[in-house]
Amino acid sequence: MDLSKFDPNSSGNPNYNIFGLPFTEEDARLVVLPVPWEVTVSYLAGTARAPERIKKASLHVDLFDPDVSEGWKQGFFLREPDKKILLINDYLRKESELFIDYVSQGQKINENRFMCKALKEVNEGSDFLNAWVYDQTKALLDKGKLVGLLGGDHSTPMGFYKAIAEKYSDFGILQIDAHCDLRKAYLQFTHSHASIMYNALNEIPQLTRLVQVGVRDYSQSEWDYICNSNNRVVTYFDKQIKERQFEGLSWQYLADEIINHLPREVYISFDIDGLNRTLCPHTGTPVPGGFETEQLFYLFRKILESGRHLIGFDLCEVGISSNEWDENVGARVLFKLCNLMVASN
Repeated sequence: MDLSKFDPNSSGNPNYNIFGLPFTEEDARLVVLPVPWEVTVSYLAGTARAPERIKKASLHVDLFDPDVSEGWKQGFFLREPDKKILLINDYLRKESELFIDYVSQGQKINENRFMCKALKEVNEGSDFLNAWVYDQTKALLDKGKLVGLLGGDHSTPMGFYKAIAEKYSDFGILQIDAHCDLRKAYLQFTHSHASIMYNALNEIPQLTRLVQVGVRDYSQSEWDYICNSNNRVVTYFDKQIKERQFEGLSWQYLADEIINHLPREVYISFDIDGLNRTLCPHTGTPVPGGFETEQLFYLFRKILESGRHLIGFDLCEVGISSNEWDENVGARVLFKLCNLMVASN
């Protein structure tokens, strides 16, 4: 693509695509699939609208990245959110809210025909969403595109994981998250946002290692799952990370240790609530503690320096706010992930 008339130092043009870049999907090397879905969210809503809001905020991101100074020249493109998916999300979200309120009061589902119907429709809708994401991402991968996914809640990348698994027979996921997401059918939703990693580990044998970083809110059952995983799941809890740093270990040492658990092919799953809540105050399930962005960007750079290969990423659970702060942070995390992805490929 001829970029001779494009000024990377000017303000972002809203008539262009993500980050104010002039690429089409055909021209772009990396395509980001937006998934406007938050059907099973059990606390704060809003993430389904994040992709369009992040796109707007991205116009204020400077294109110079000292880690990958001209990565943008390879082309990034964000598709428009699918209106059908958003419509289904909005309908099922209302049903799931009623269902969650009902079961939280200790009511029995089988005594309420409407609640049985709502649960069935939500689970069927999630199956539909997973198949749609699989089809979309597989088609992009088959075209030779690098692919990222932008949620939506953290249930959204399941279909992408399955598409990745058809291309790579042995890969690991680096999960940045305040939560383990290892609950089995949380609140009886098979594909709950709190069940994404449980489902991935149970349905995708090619996923040989899950390394979780920053977890600080988890259940007894999730702890037991980790302990009984035969090291298929390695979790770096926020508490342990900070305690080891208090006792003198550097983040460089810990980052190297984390990376040593990963296989060569690495997928990054970035739940924004892995960050300190000051950076994501409107995320779906905020928790005290967490990282600064540069701590995680350092970890990601070290992955590339180790010779490992980034094969995909998702960014999920970005909330929406009146002053666009959450979207601003989300746009900058997305830009870094895009740059590192093209640098690794």
